[in-house]
Order: sequence, then C-alpha cells, then structure tokens
Amino acid sequence: MLSLYDHHRGRRREFLQIGGLALGGLGLPALSAQPLLAAERPLPVRDRSVVFVFLHGGPSQIETFDPKLTAPREIASVTGEVSTPLPGITFGGSFPRLASLADRLTIVRSFTTGDGNHDIKPLVSKYSAQASLGAMYARVAGPNRRTSGLPTHVALFPQAVDESTQPANNSFGNFGATGGLGSGTAPFIPGAGGEAQENLRLRIEQTRLDDRRALLNALDLLRRRFDQEPGDDPLRQQAFDTLLGGAASAFDLSREDEATLARYDTAPLVRPDQIDRKWNNYNNYVDNAKTLGKLMLLARRLCERGCGFVTVTTNFVWDMHADVNNAGVEEGMRYMGGPLDHALSAFLEDVRDRGLSDRILLVVCGEMGRTPRINPRGGRDHWGALAPLLLAGGGLPEGAVIGQSTRDAGEPLTEPIRIPNLVATILQTVFDVGELRVTRGVPGEIVQAASAAPPLWEFV
Repeated sequence: MLSLYDHHRGRRREFLQIGGLALGGLGLPALSAQPLLAAERPLPVRDRSVVFVFLHGGPSQIETFDPKLTAPREIASVTGEVSTPLPGITFGGSFPRLASLADRLTIVRSFTTGDGNHDIKPLVSKYSAQASLGAMYARVAGPNRRTSGLPTHVALFPQAVDESTQPANNSFGNFGATGGLGSGTAPFIPGAGGEAQENLRLRIEQTRLDDRRALLNALDLLRRRFDQEPGDDPLRQQAFDTLLGGAASAFDLSREDEATLARYDTAPLVRPDQIDRKWNNYNNYVDNAKTLGKLMLLARRLCERGCGFVTVTTNFVWDMHADVNNAGVEEGMRYMGGPLDHALSAFLEDVRDRGLSDRILLVVCGEMGRTPRINPRGGRDHWGALAPLLLAGGGLPEGAVIGQSTRDAGEPLTEPIRIPNLVATILQTVFDVGELRVTRGVPGEIVQAASAAPPLWEFV
C-alpha cells in the first residue's frame, strides 16, 4: 500500500487495495489492463449504480419478508409480523422500519436459488460466466472513472470501516471472481491488507503530497519495480490522477457529519455483551453489528461519486441452524434483524433525501433460504427452493410484490424467479442492452447474461 507519513505529527495515512495490489487504490497491473472498449465513447453504460447486499449464510424467507403467521407454529415466523403500507402484506417482526418503507420496495416472494449450498451464486455463477456481476460491470465501464480515478467495482467487508474486525470469509466463494474477463475487473477491496500491499509500501511525508514532482518520482519507482519502460505513459498519469483526483476521499467516513454517521450506526443496537459467547460465530455477530451500517454509508458515498457496482457483506452470520456454530432463528434474528433493518432503512431514506433513488439499485439476498419447518433445536436448516429477495430504486416499480409462496413457504406458488432473472435485472439496470450488443469489445457472455431471462419489472 502507499503509506503517507507525517513525521512531525507521528501520523500515518494508508491508502487502499485493489485487486490484490495497492497504491491509493490502484493495482498497477489492473490499470494497465484497461478494457479496450473503455477508450471508446459513448459506452453502453447507464448513469446508475448497484449496491448488492449479500446476506452470507442464507436468510430465512419466513423471518424476513413472508412471515406466514397463519401457518402452523413450527412454520410461522418466530419473530411475529409487522404491517406495511401495502394491503395484506406483512414483514417479519424484526423489520419495522423496512416495513414502513414497503411502498418504495420491490419484494420477491417466489425467488429460488436452486440449491441449499453455501456459495455466492446470486453474485458469481454459471449465469455470470463464473465472474462476479461487478466484474461484468467493470469490463464494460472500465475499472476506474477517468475523471476521478474512482474504482467502478468495489467489495466492502467489515475491515473496510473497522480494522479490528475479522478478514473477509472467502471459504464459500470468491467475491473477486473475474472468470475470463481479466484481472482488471477485480474489485477494489479497502482494508484488505496482505503481503502484496506490504511489499509495495512507500514512505512519503504528508507534506510532500503537495510536491507533485516528488510524488511522480515515487510512482516511477513503483513502475520500475514492475519492469515498466521509463518515460511518459498513461499509467503514470492515471495513477497520479487517482491519488490527487479525490478518489481516496470517497472512502473517508470522517468527512460525513456526525448526524449522518449516527443515522447509519448499527453498533449501539447489539452490544457484544448481549451476544451469547457460546456460539463459534460470536465474532461474526459482533462484526456485523459494528460495521453493517457504516458499510452501507460507505456504499452510498461511493455510488454518489460514480462507483458503478458495490458489494456489501459481513462474515457468515445468517446460517441459523442452532448448532455449535450458530444461534437458532429467534436468537439469531435478535442479533441480525435489527442491524439489517436499521442499515437498509437508513440507506433508503438517505438516498431518497439526496435524490439518488432512481440512480442506485439496492439488491438484498443470500445464497439460499432456510427450511420451512423449525428443527428440534430451534433453528432452520439449508433450503434452496425459496429465498428472500428485496430490491429498491434503480427505476424499478415501487411497492411491488412479485410472486407468492406456498402456505409453508417451501417453494414458489407462482412462476419462480430465478438467478438469471436477477442477473438480467441488474445488468439491464446499468447497461443499455441494445447498445451493448453492438459495442465493440464487449464479451458475448456479458450480452448473453443481460438478456438470457426476463428482468423483474416484466413480472410486475
């Protein structure tokens, strides 16, 4: 990483990581691998962004947005239900604030992910050519905004806002998967650390930031370490533009006013001493509560400044089996429901206040759902036939409820909504598919993914 030292004040500012290498968020190989079509204008890219909140572990359909209070006790939501402005529609009892905003949301009650495996298939699957959806976006839009250097594809884990938290859990899927799209499409991952960052550490006094010649000389040292030829080239200019073009400030939450920080903060909702330490996932629950709201605030800041695709996830917390690792449903929702309700509501209200609702598509889901029947321990197990899915903004219809589930929330009662429908919805939100088809350099798998299934608005 690039570390800026102020020896007089004893302070250090460290820039962030992109694609495994660092320099104020620039991975040098990634920058030199800009897609060819990034030089062409106009691009088939709409003025919209996606924030994909991945609920790692698999959330319950019933305790979220389809509570089934008329079903038998062993099926119905253990958290009760709360009414919404939509007639006949209720949410699980953990979501009063989201329920009050239901007339701004699109709720899908017939979404199936196809299996009960722990993975990240709504984001990375055969339907996206084994690349993340964010990598697809970056392949078309280019990895960095030319005007600011801001990365177009970012993945946010707890360490992005709190260095005391655990590293990202990639045991069940690679959030940075690029398939065959090239390393330049990998996400910018702030706070990820790692040997590559350490190997690229430069020590530059804070006061020397104003000395452009000195900074360029420092960047030249890095370039030579990658066996670049000396002399002027676009790589040096882009690195320089990123450092001083304002990209780093987008990641600095201290620039937000105190009221906004408090508006998003989920840490007070679930204190560490309120979580039972017997669970192996105790630290995951703590990290989620501490960081989820701030991650959503950071996502808003990035999209507001031009980032096109932001993935937000905390470590493995929605796997509510009631076993040695995980709390059961009732206890687990006490840990998870409140922070999710608060963070998503704060985000939705904030983007509405800022006039950004049509420009930002929020997507919320996990890799699967959970069993209709509660197990003897008070948990719900893996279930691939039905899973919760919430969307908002990005031009989608507001107050829409798509599909119905069976009485036990075991499977779709109406036409299933599948991962290809979700992929098409996301890609058609950020791309002009007609232009995408005729733009030189766009891989065929991106065009195919964008048009392989009807988007969700065709089901409303």
